[in-house]
Amino acid sequence: MATATYPPPPPFYRLYKDYLQNPKSAPEPPPPIEGTYVCFGGSYTTDDLLPSLEEQGVRQLYPKGPNVDFKKELRSLNRELQLHILELADVLVERPSQYARRVEEISLIFKNLHHLLNSLRPHQARATLIHILELQIQRRKQALEDIKSRREEAQRLLKESLGTLDGQ
Repeated sequence: MATATYPPPPPFYRLYKDYLQNPKSAPEPPPPIEGTYVCFGGSYTTDDLLPSLEEQGVRQLYPKGPNVDFKKELRSLNRELQLHILELADVLVERPSQYARRVEEISLIFKNLHHLLNSLRPHQARATLIHILELQIQRRKQALEDIKSRREEAQRLLKESLGTLDGQ
């Protein structure tokens, strides 16, 4: 008995059999999911809101509010992290049994750093998108200039060939 190398197509391919003659005969795509949904056993939401540190049960080390100076706060948390890592090294040398509190403090600083960085993600996404669009515009302008120069070269060659034919 012969077996197929590849499995047969899924049965819904028949819904698209008349697509080339009538593209509107294909079924509409399903509507986008809104709200919460379950994927691989985990519950997710379509709302991309960054939960606050308080909602996560973490103490916030930088000022609350919409007017946070991210650069200043990131630098401050970075310096604090460096200090706590040095203190952890000192504690590990002198009093190794008391390292747990220092590790918890370092963990808190890391969580605050990550939260600050994650709150900058929308800005980063906008800046990246702007950069990509500017590159696309630049490439299209370059392609347009290339087409214009080739058109002018082709017109010049046509005029030369017409002049050569008229000269014979």
